Parts: sequence; C-alpha cells; structure tokens
Amino acid sequence: MLRGTVRQGVTTVASGNAIRGSRVGAGPMGEAERGESAPRLRISFWCSNGHETQPSFASDAQIPEHWDCPRCGFPAGKDRDNPPDPPRTEPYKTHLAYVRERRSDADGEAILAEALAKLRGEI
Repeated sequence: MLRGTVRQGVTTVASGNAIRGSRVGAGPMGEAERGESAPRLRISFWCSNGHETQPSFASDAQIPEHWDCPRCGFPAGKDRDNPPDPPRTEPYKTHLAYVRERRSDADGEAILAEALAKLRGEI
C-alpha cells in the first residue's frame, strides 16, 4: 500500500516519486552471468610531482610509455627516479605578438605606407 496524502484527487507519495528508477538488466550479477574476467596487471607510473598512479591493464595489452597523472595532469612515466618533464606552458600571445613574429619592422612600414596612400587616394 502506498502512503501519501490526497489533495484534489492527486495522490503524492512520501518519497516524491511513485515509481522508483531501475534499468533493464539491473540486479545482482555475479561471475556466472558476466563470464571470467581477463587477467589484469597493475603498473605504477610516477609524475614529476612524485604522485604514483597504478592503472590496471589486461595482461595481453600493450603498456604505454606515459600516462596522465590523475592528480596534477602532468605526464607520468614508469621510471620512479626519472619521471617525464612537465609540459612547458607558453604565455598568452596577443594578435600583435603573432603579427610581429611574421613581419619585420620594414614590412610594417611598407604596409602602413600603402594603407595611407589608399586613404589619401594616391593609389
């Protein structure tokens, strides 16, 4: 029997939802239903901050050289004494900085002279 209150013909249930959620196939599952699990290996990876991570791999899987540290995001390697270097972060560049990489001051002067000539109606 559902417990709740009746207001103007609408029954509300104490939990707020009369139908509790469940998905298809939900229920106790054991090894018999899933089958045998593949043999696993736990490999240790260390980042430059000294964090250790031990992801689990299938025994026949190819083990990567680097793994991202879940704590700091730096790359981690299998050698504890020699972890990979953290990536260099480049500072934010403005549009003008990118233009200065592509053009010299002489190029800039020539472009400015051409634009001014167009504005003056000389071209």
